[in-house]
Amino acid sequence: MSERPIILVGFVAALGKLAEFLPEQSLIIVEEPDVVRKRDVRNHIAESALVRELVEWEYQLPGAADTLLASRPDLAASAVVPLVEYATPFAARLAERLGTPGASLGAAEVLRDKSLLRRVTSAAGVPNPASAEVGSPEEVTAFIAAHGVPVILKPANRQGAVGTQVLHDADSVAAAWESCIQHDEGMFVPDRERAVRMLVEEYVAGHEYSVEMVVRDCQSLFANITDKVLYPGPRPVELGHVLPAAIPLALRDKLVVSTLAVLRAVGFGSGVVHCEWIVRDDGTPYLVECAGRFPGDGIIEMIERAYEDPIGERYFSVMRGLEPPEMPSVAPQAAAVRFMQVPPGEIVSIDGLDAAQEMPGVVSFGMGPGVGDPVRELRSSWDRIGSVMVLAPTAAEAVALAEKAIDQVHVVTTGSPQWNSR
Repeated sequence: MSERPIILVGFVAALGKLAEFLPEQSLIIVEEPDVVRKRDVRNHIAESALVRELVEWEYQLPGAADTLLASRPDLAASAVVPLVEYATPFAARLAERLGTPGASLGAAEVLRDKSLLRRVTSAAGVPNPASAEVGSPEEVTAFIAAHGVPVILKPANRQGAVGTQVLHDADSVAAAWESCIQHDEGMFVPDRERAVRMLVEEYVAGHEYSVEMVVRDCQSLFANITDKVLYPGPRPVELGHVLPAAIPLALRDKLVVSTLAVLRAVGFGSGVVHCEWIVRDDGTPYLVECAGRFPGDGIIEMIERAYEDPIGERYFSVMRGLEPPEMPSVAPQAAAVRFMQVPPGEIVSIDGLDAAQEMPGVVSFGMGPGVGDPVRELRSSWDRIGSVMVLAPTAAEAVALAEKAIDQVHVVTTGSPQWNSR
């Protein structure tokens, strides 16, 4: 108990992975009281040998880190690690105050605010789509009149494609506005009201990639490029990922250099980043957004399996101020994740899940809801109901295997054509 703990900001269920390289009683978890209650966090961690203390704190409020330290002068840490998007500014400030490596509060605040990120990185010469903050449907319509369609309407300060929609004509603005300002993230956010700030942006046509990078003092220690595909339709929600992306070396280098330009522009210190790009046909990467925390959708597990290296453990070493072993630049195999597409409605039946899980190369196939549970209309990442993760020798083979595994599972809902035709 004498060793300084690691402070994790934001609860995630997969604490077992950390037990592979962290000692017992080494973690303090900071989480919003409402989220602790809604996600039953105390019950989840009751049997964990890793957790020393759970601190219920409204960490998403201004000044929360400084207020916590003022009330807990005994608090010390060997590292401060944000595990969810909304935790990044608090974690950065706490790290500054406790003298541990971190992103820097300034960088975290810019990365959390898509409007600020556009302004700062554009000034640094990073290609960005035209963008404007808007407070009404009329302002969206004015942007369309100036820039044409399609455009993207989205929040400046949310995650997981919440409240994001592609608009193809001005007539759809009013309805889209009412839909996009509704941000239901359920148990993952506190109950108190949060400000709604919206952006409208030029739609950039091209292929989408993300860069996952472990960074120390704004220098890359590890970089991976992930290729991604979106669900069809007006909501840009991710349908699948494959890594490392099967792209020319010149494009890979360009995406890495562009990501480092973003980090220099915002003054990022140490941590992990997940930076999203759209590459136009002329080969120019345009910035979508950049998050200063672990990526979601199982990407870190995909990286560890494809590169055969514990990148998560290496990241924790960086955050503790330790020197990690050299990290790989080449992956011996490829990994892919694919999400399911299911019509909204109540789940009537699920078939083929066992067969899919037993397919060679399938790492896992998970589903959240079961028979009798509702499936919501796809509006954000939170509405996806299941996914498969696979390994294969190449990216193309991984994608094909993931799609084949998804095809093995048949989910019938009350919104399915075969159900409605009865």
